[in-house]
Amino acid sequence: MKVYLDNAATTPIDPLVFEAMMPVLKEGFGNPSSTHSYGRKVKSLIERARKNVARHLNCSPGEIFFTSGGTEADNMAIQSAVKDLGVKHIITSTIEHHAVGHTIDQLKKEGSVEVSYVHLDEKGHVDLQHLDQILSVNPKTLVTLMHANNEVGNLLSLERVSEICEKHGAIFHSDTVQTMAHYPFDMKVIDKVHFLACSAHKFHGPKGVGFLYVNHKIKINPLIHGGAQERNMRGGTENVYGIVGLSKAMDIALSNVVAHKEYVTDLKLYMMERLNSSIPGVEYNADCDNLSRSLYTILSVSLPPTEIASMLLFNMDILGVACSGGSACTSGANTGSHVLEGIDAPENRPSIRFSFSRFNTKEEIDYAVSSLAELYA
Repeated sequence: MKVYLDNAATTPIDPLVFEAMMPVLKEGFGNPSSTHSYGRKVKSLIERARKNVARHLNCSPGEIFFTSGGTEADNMAIQSAVKDLGVKHIITSTIEHHAVGHTIDQLKKEGSVEVSYVHLDEKGHVDLQHLDQILSVNPKTLVTLMHANNEVGNLLSLERVSEICEKHGAIFHSDTVQTMAHYPFDMKVIDKVHFLACSAHKFHGPKGVGFLYVNHKIKINPLIHGGAQERNMRGGTENVYGIVGLSKAMDIALSNVVAHKEYVTDLKLYMMERLNSSIPGVEYNADCDNLSRSLYTILSVSLPPTEIASMLLFNMDILGVACSGGSACTSGANTGSHVLEGIDAPENRPSIRFSFSRFNTKEEIDYAVSSLAELYA
């Protein structure tokens, strides 16, 4: 049996998304910057998708800029805040995605910014009182904190953080790659958020496409120069079929968001129940077992010490179960997970991240748990 439980790394493309992209791949070959009918045809597809994304976020189409994915969107937000908005200080956490963390490291290395790291509580959640305290003595600040952690699933309140940022006149960017289209976003409600990043392949869309939401209250310059695409904000011929696929994937996800959440949450709870009864001593990282404060698609499992810890993922793969030991972006690296280190996870307990989608089943959960229990037998 083959079981895919690594949906936080990427999701399989929805067949309906594939169907929506195929006509564009076959017939929509025109350059959107061309003025003839071939170009105008595909340009209209891009703008239709932009309006659709904006409708889902309850924002203006002019606040949506299509990118190559979440990493570019994060880079665009952070670097533009420093170069264009006068930011001299960045507040972040030690458990951010590398798209954020490494970008900040480079800016710090260049001498462009000073960096502060907000404290995390015993469950790995951001200490909002400490955030407020740091902001009170640091003007010209960018706060960049992810909505949900990609390894352990901890959720952040965008509303509360954005209110603290507004109080101190700070810019707020959030990496929402793991949560976009898994939760409804209303930018008229959270209008104090300045940047949001999205990647389509996290919600059954295609790879290589995403967007950056930029609040209309701020103005930034392009990160990528070249042509006048994306209203002079991102040079380069647009990924038309990818953009169409992103829009369709968002339609499917958000039209059934409540049902999808209930279904996947049930899978997560079922897996916890099976793990608890099958592997004595199993625990969960950070706040992964708190449904109100963790992402429903992720379950980060802390397992009892074992001599085969370094081979667990390999052996699970041999048994047909795809899962991960942390972020997919560091899979295969010799270094340990910076997230697990950041939440002080025990070094002697191996961790596995299982992440679910609406295409998974309880039969697959049964097989995954029995495979893991077999390795521990």
